[in-house]
Amino acid sequence: MEEVADSQKRLWGACLFVSATDMDVSCFTFTQVLKAVSLNVKQFFTLVRKLDVNLDTISTKVNSALTRLEKKYDVTLALYQRFENVSFPRERETIRSCWTMFLLAKGRALQMEDDLVISFQLLLCTLELCIKRCPPALLQPLYKSAISKVQSPPTRTSRRNQSKAKSRPMVPEVDLQLLKTLCTENECNAEEVRNVYQTSFSAFLDSLDLSRSPDFPQVNDINQQYEEHYLKSKEFDGRLFFDGDETVLAPKVEIAAMTSIQQLRGDLTSSGDQPSTNLATYFKNCTVDPTQDVLKRLETLGQAFSQRFGQAVGPRCIVLGRQRFNLGVKLYYKVMEAMLKSVLDFKLLNDSTFHTSLLACALEVVMATYGGVSETNVCFPWILDVVNLAAFDFYKVIESFIKADPTLSKDIVKHLETCENLIMERIAWRTGSPLFELLKQEHEGGAAEQVETPASFSQPLQHNHTAADLYLSPMRPGHRVLPPESPAPPSSQVTSQPLTQPSGQTPRPPKSNSLSLFYKKLYRLAYMRLKILCSYLLSSHPELEPIIWTLFQHTLQHEHELMRDRHLDQLMMSAMYAICKVKSVDLRFKTIVTAYKNMPNTNQETFKHVLITEGHFDSIIVFYNQVFMQKLKTNILQYASTRPPTLSPIPQIPRSPYKFPNSPLRVPGSNNVYISPLKNPRMSPGIMTPRSRMLVSIGESFGLSNRFQKINQMVNSSDRSLKRTLDLGATPKPLKRLRFDMDGQDEADGSKSGGDSTLIQKLAEMSSTRSRMQEQKMKEDTESRKE
Repeated sequence: MEEVADSQKRLWGACLFVSATDMDVSCFTFTQVLKAVSLNVKQFFTLVRKLDVNLDTISTKVNSALTRLEKKYDVTLALYQRFENVSFPRERETIRSCWTMFLLAKGRALQMEDDLVISFQLLLCTLELCIKRCPPALLQPLYKSAISKVQSPPTRTSRRNQSKAKSRPMVPEVDLQLLKTLCTENECNAEEVRNVYQTSFSAFLDSLDLSRSPDFPQVNDINQQYEEHYLKSKEFDGRLFFDGDETVLAPKVEIAAMTSIQQLRGDLTSSGDQPSTNLATYFKNCTVDPTQDVLKRLETLGQAFSQRFGQAVGPRCIVLGRQRFNLGVKLYYKVMEAMLKSVLDFKLLNDSTFHTSLLACALEVVMATYGGVSETNVCFPWILDVVNLAAFDFYKVIESFIKADPTLSKDIVKHLETCENLIMERIAWRTGSPLFELLKQEHEGGAAEQVETPASFSQPLQHNHTAADLYLSPMRPGHRVLPPESPAPPSSQVTSQPLTQPSGQTPRPPKSNSLSLFYKKLYRLAYMRLKILCSYLLSSHPELEPIIWTLFQHTLQHEHELMRDRHLDQLMMSAMYAICKVKSVDLRFKTIVTAYKNMPNTNQETFKHVLITEGHFDSIIVFYNQVFMQKLKTNILQYASTRPPTLSPIPQIPRSPYKFPNSPLRVPGSNNVYISPLKNPRMSPGIMTPRSRMLVSIGESFGLSNRFQKINQMVNSSDRSLKRTLDLGATPKPLKRLRFDMDGQDEADGSKSGGDSTLIQKLAEMSSTRSRMQEQKMKEDTESRKE
């Protein structure tokens, strides 16, 4: 009974937190909630998200607040663990005062407290101040020798002169030697930290009147001011990290961004913020020298970037924005030169869209390196808005950028691939996108742009195109792109070459690559996501997958207007429901949404907030009834006839050009277990190495030998989604009630949901579904992590 009471108390606490956040009426802090329900931060987050999965009660507002709070917690935890490792004076009150002072500075000086890098740089500023004002006897030798001049206790004479000194404004002096020592020890750029000190930390010190005092900050004053800040923010009490409080206990968190930043800076050491000699020669050898246009564009976009960065992160961070922009410029020049060494086209260097896209990609790499790939105010597609670039144009440069810079880390390559997927599934379909103009030209006939046809699905996706192929297509007759095997040297003049046409033949319209490649990748992404959803829901009806795919593909090719201001997955779920309906398979939208939430890279807004008519949004069910079904009703009904439409070919899913195929795959839930493809399934014990003979032995309880063969096929195959064919058990049950339901009905079929039940009963009812979903998600992690 006591366990039940505790469980109920925790559920009530979660519901109270959700309701108060949703209504903006919180009269308690997050820490007070944790204390009341006896849970730590991570346990509470898990409980609330479980509540959302089972009952669909969490609004977008609450989900956003929860995500931001979790991010801030993760950042603060990582910072405290790094703070613990600093060779600081071993006097507890001094250490506590320093940590509390940092928390107060972070809360007051930073507009975006979940920015890990700037927060860490601010921590180093705090350490610099506290160490140089700490009594020399308490200092570690490392910092005692680093301080430029150790302060002596004030004498009687100096005390008499203090009143005179107070009348003069004192600017806090940065001990550059000490700051450099701190930065070196913590793998941080000293110049960036110094700028944070001068722009943000100095203003914070002035606000507390600490700039004028050479003494160590008073513990009680700092603590009192942080207490007021904490109670006002209604969030967690950061001082509890220092106390080792159970509500903030968590495993070790590494600040990986620091290593990535140092690596990026190291890779760009030899690159300048001006074109190299080779690149300058390329520019001069163009028919029209683009040098001045390039420099003018960088000046304009540099000012825009710095200002927008300051608006997003904090007005005192404009200088930091300029530093990051300059780093992006170095990467921009480096990648541009690498591209031109392999394929040269003089028109490409005078293409403004290409230059803006290349710069935007370089800046996105810098921003992702500094902030990881977490959700912040400057995460993708923020950069597109800053440089006023269409997502469709940005997509054209991604693959060429990655191929041109082999030093990019795996995390950054994965991030750019995620950006590409976001563009294909949603961002490129926004009203105003050039994609719609290309599609209009294609459907009007006689245009160079051609959508990928189903007949070529079985062909491998080629990756031998260049940026010039995409930005300059359709190519004008009379010009050609130099082939990769014969690049023009920097000293040669780049000229156009005439194309000869056999006599008696009508010239073909020029062929474009941009729309064709976009649709090739779009179809493959669409099919991969559909295959995942089918593995969740239709394992007992494998014959439906190709039929659903045919309707899905037909919609993307012939009814692409349905994608305008919508999401790829909205059409996918609608196609699945439609085919199941005409094939008399009992699959409700509630069940589809339940499974969809467990797919990687999904958001509840996708099914809760769907465009119905201009300016009007509703649920996925309303979209199906009022838009999708009305548009495709005739086509959908054909699948119930004796002569259904011809099935679309299944796209070949090759290894992504962004993956690292030789990397072992980590087994989800483990730290040290990895699997690799079996090089030779017939390898005999006699030719195995001592290491390969000590691999794994799985008992007969696992199953028949064909299960082992399926595992080998899954790991060796380029289509790793084969693993989804393993038996996953029964189809998950639908949620009892979704927020977008009206009066408990499934608007698509009119069936009633079950009666009302208590919160605990609903949670218990969904536990089995949750377990099955988690099991499948563990299997999917093997592919999604791409390690």
